Amino acid sequence: MIKVIIPVVALLAIILCKKIPKIGGNVNAGLLIAGALSLILGGVFNPVDWFAAGIDGVDKLAWVICLSIFGSIYASTQVKLGTIDTIMGYLKARFEKYPRVLIVCIILVLVLAGSLLGDAIAASTVIGVLTIGVLASMGISGEKITCLIVMGASMGSIMPPISQALALSAALTGADPDAVLRYGYITVPIIVVLMCIYANIIFIDKKTKIPHQDRQGKPFDIIKENWTSLIPLIILILIVVFRTTTIGGVHFDLVPELLGKVMISEQLDLYTALSQISILKGVSNGIVLSIIFVTVVSFMFPKLKGEAKNCITEGMANVKTTVLIQICAGFMLGCFYAGGQIDAVQAFAQGLNENLLKIGGAGSMALIGMLTGSQSTVQNVIFSFFGPALISIGMDPVQVAAAGAHLAAGGMGLPPADLTTFCVAGIVGSMVGKEVDPIKSMIMMVPMCLTMIAIGMILLYI
Repeated sequence: MIKVIIPVVALLAIILCKKIPKIGGNVNAGLLIAGALSLILGGVFNPVDWFAAGIDGVDKLAWVICLSIFGSIYASTQVKLGTIDTIMGYLKARFEKYPRVLIVCIILVLVLAGSLLGDAIAASTVIGVLTIGVLASMGISGEKITCLIVMGASMGSIMPPISQALALSAALTGADPDAVLRYGYITVPIIVVLMCIYANIIFIDKKTKIPHQDRQGKPFDIIKENWTSLIPLIILILIVVFRTTTIGGVHFDLVPELLGKVMISEQLDLYTALSQISILKGVSNGIVLSIIFVTVVSFMFPKLKGEAKNCITEGMANVKTTVLIQICAGFMLGCFYAGGQIDAVQAFAQGLNENLLKIGGAGSMALIGMLTGSQSTVQNVIFSFFGPALISIGMDPVQVAAAGAHLAAGGMGLPPADLTTFCVAGIVGSMVGKEVDPIKSMIMMVPMCLTMIAIGMILLYI
């Protein structure tokens, strides 16, 4: 396990200790050095293997990188179209004198979006982007805005009725899905309440004010006067809902369906072609394609006539710093796989006896979540054998499944590799015009992650 611990400690030391000469506080340097250390400690010295590991890691994060780029361009179109002004204007008018209430409302909206979409990144990019302007106007930093958005969306993603974490855990353990989901209705609200309190203590103080709006009429008048600016957002929500859920027996993924009808040869369609090209296949992700589609729809509005070039240029410029961080994170992730760090954690969990199984398995899930930033990877890599092992010693499958989902969701958000935070940090940075450090946001989110892990542990022991 030493080859796992050293790279992670080195990464956190470089990022947090700004007094280190040349590289102190440099996120990119920390990610690259952590990746290099993992390869060296794993006995990988061939430069070709280093290059291959980097390509493999960037390929794993390709869809997140594409989501940052196209999400930033989309955000630029919504700013110019007035969507954000409309939504945030309403919220600011409604809660002008109550910033703490506004923060709670924003978190609850994100939780609701996550629960309906079942995906933290989808909720963050579709709904979270609308909250950035008002949070920034309150003087909240980009790192804190990112943390608030990711916290709300992450809590929502494990909240029933659509919870990928709980559903996957149920499938891996053979537990009754409905019974597993019922745990989510109890545990997630507890986490939400605690995080609303945490957010109001940490992110809001007596000096926090919502800028006054010089306008007449009731808050709803803002929506009534500018409802057309909401059309692209509504289309995006509908597309994402239909592609992530089955409503009335209908499951429809619009954009891939359209691209699948565009043939570039007799036997190959455009969507399949995109899906098969390394790194470029990130564009074929359903959420990315949905955002690209709605961005094109936005350009058809008269207000954006002739603004396509400006929106694309601004979006690309605003997100370039974060994309570089994501590329470095991809290198580190690829190195963790090539250097054997992922396998080491897996082997560690498999070698535990029954007495250490619960603590060791839970710790392994949290560590894999930290290294990969992916809840589904944690469940497939660790919980696929950890869950059945717990059941074999007499534990209730439903309880085991619920615990596994919370452990995976908690581990995913811990630094240094949470994919949702990397994505949201790029969009926030593009809208506030400042560089946003995703690692700082992940550190601020640690209380939520530890709360999820604690609930997972409680479920293992009650």
